[in-house]
Amino acid sequence: MSDLSLIITTPTSVAAQLTDIRHLRAEDASGAFGVWPGHADLLTALAVSVINWRTTDGREGHCAVRGGVLTVRDGLQIAVATREAVLGDDLHMLERDVLVRFRCNVEQEGEARSGTRRMHLAAIRHILTYLRPNRRAGGSPFASIQESREDMP
Repeated sequence: MSDLSLIITTPTSVAAQLTDIRHLRAEDASGAFGVWPGHADLLTALAVSVINWRTTDGREGHCAVRGGVLTVRDGLQIAVATREAVLGDDLHMLERDVLVRFRCNVEQEGEARSGTRRMHLAAIRHILTYLRPNRRAGGSPFASIQESREDMP
């Protein structure tokens, strides 16, 4: 049976392109899984994790990925598209340093999206309050402020 080919891409570069892969290990939401030559076609969303592979001559390779999508085509072609990829020879360093940074970035992005959603909802509520049919006729959203100033001595 033929060897696997692997390409790992980010939005701005090709992080790795190899053709002599014997097997690959990756991780999605369901856990770790392996890919060998002849694997069934597959499409899965990767977790923030380290992809590991072994070449036909016994060398190991590692790449930390910030999530992404992994596809297996024709049992031989593996493609990974990820937001960020860091290749390294030291698996422990990738797991210790790079994955911690990736997970921290994912958490910060989630918090930013949550804050944006809150501001968006507040703006919609404000617009809906302004557009309510029971709002006083007068045209200006500041009519009630102007009326209260007229009542002041």
